[in-house]
Amino acid sequence: MAEQNLFHDAYQPCQIAQRVRDMGVAKARAKPLTLFVLALLAGAFISLGALLFTVIVTESSLGFGVTRLLGGLGFCLGLVLVVVGGAELFTGNNLLAMAWASRLISTREVLHNWCLVYLGNVLGCLGTVVLVLGANTAGMGDGAVGISAQQIAQAKAELSWLEAFARGVLSNTLVCLAVWLAMGGHSVFDKIIAILFPISAFVTVGFEHSIANWFFLPYGLALGEQGSIALSGVAGNLLAVTLGNIVGGTLLVAGVYWLAYLRGEPDSSAH
Repeated sequence: MAEQNLFHDAYQPCQIAQRVRDMGVAKARAKPLTLFVLALLAGAFISLGALLFTVIVTESSLGFGVTRLLGGLGFCLGLVLVVVGGAELFTGNNLLAMAWASRLISTREVLHNWCLVYLGNVLGCLGTVVLVLGANTAGMGDGAVGISAQQIAQAKAELSWLEAFARGVLSNTLVCLAVWLAMGGHSVFDKIIAILFPISAFVTVGFEHSIANWFFLPYGLALGEQGSIALSGVAGNLLAVTLGNIVGGTLLVAGVYWLAYLRGEPDSSAH
């Protein structure tokens, strides 16, 4: 009975920290082609979650908060596919900072992983935009989905740099916490439940996710009239949110948990 309970109990936070650290080492040293292919998948997965969010919030009469919550639950599709299906997502990979802080991987290895995965994520998003345009998903609801997509993109492009950055910090804090909680579970069900609350929360309250925005913004641009969405606003959003995501994931999650559980471990520099 004791063994059965041990198997089903979630990992303790200190164990999660060790698992995330070791996962960082494996990710940093994975084969480049494997990383890139899995990054393409992650970009597509997050885009599908973003598209589902767009459809859900279109012409909803349930009220602002409830509509955003339902949209956030739909968006969870993306990270569920990434975590359970297996893919490489830039924002989640900000947790590599734990392995770096433990001196198990080099700065060069971290930056190589981040750059390759970010590129793959972007291409996965843009490829999904092309497919969704070909499918004419924007025509659903007599064109209402397309209007929603344009409005979402325009609202993101009009955020100030500080707003976009701060929302990026908060977003990836919750995304990395979702990954962290999922690492504490044993079963697929555990991992899905761990993902639902943090991800639906960040979407509901309007935080910004850089990879999702590589779908939202190009999709809105493609649907809108030329000049309706400022390209400078699009570029500013993507830069500010990406930097904010890095700060949220590396400092507020990886950094804090490293300080709490892994700082000064005798084996931290011996691997």
